[in-house]
Amino acid sequence: MDIERFREYCLSFEGATEKTPFGKFAARFDSVLVFYVCDHMFCMVDMDDFHFAVVKNTPEKIAELHEPRNSVESQRNMSAKYWIQLNFGDDIPDSEILDLVKRSYEIVKAKYTKKK
Repeated sequence: MDIERFREYCLSFEGATEKTPFGKFAARFDSVLVFYVCDHMFCMVDMDDFHFAVVKNTPEKIAELHEPRNSVESQRNMSAKYWIQLNFGDDIPDSEILDLVKRSYEIVKAKYTKKK
């Protein structure tokens, strides 16, 4: 998978936007691309080091994904209860990663659409 295909996929969701918000904290974070829906994050990737995606999910699904896979890791900069890191090119197929990105989008959209 390449960054352009991934980016196009994330932006294909209704209301999805992108920003690079972390550069203001430190220049080394300029390359972190974050995808949003309803002004809330649903996915992150590093454009310069594109080898994983960080997505949101339910605690139950995260526990299920961790069990059999090496390519699923806790995300150390986000709440491990709701966020996971999915490493590309290992034991999780790209198609499943894309499904998990879509699920993340749906979780965030459902949560914040109700509040508006």
